[in-house]
Amino acid sequence: MQTNQFAKLWSKISKDLKTHMETELAPALTEGQLNVLEVLLTQDQMKPSDLLEHLNTTPAAVTTLLDRMEKNGLIMRQRDDQDRRIVWIIPTEKGKTECARGVDIRNDFIHSQLDRISAHNQQLLLYLLGKVAG
Repeated sequence: MQTNQFAKLWSKISKDLKTHMETELAPALTEGQLNVLEVLLTQDQMKPSDLLEHLNTTPAAVTTLLDRMEKNGLIMRQRDDQDRRIVWIIPTEKGKTECARGVDIRNDFIHSQLDRISAHNQQLLLYLLGKVAG
């Protein structure tokens, strides 16, 4: 059945990407941290709770992730001037640099995989994945 074959191929592609990202991003960055930085860079600042919808994880896990990122100089936490209860998460220059590096690593990997097929088939693949993704 095609469903099983799709599942196997999808699993292999996902595993290969994850392995590549873990290897190439280390030791300065993890894939989860890259995801946070990418979300943060779409805004000037965000509250930790705002990240939950983008990361598919728990508040405790977000706090732990942000603690590690702050310790590694990727983000900083800043209290709101008007409401001291609000803490803003802001990417540092190092965080921005590491995010750009991580995106380049991911893009290079994806390009190396897609270069195996013609430009026409790449467009077709994107179209079909778009249909599957809804």
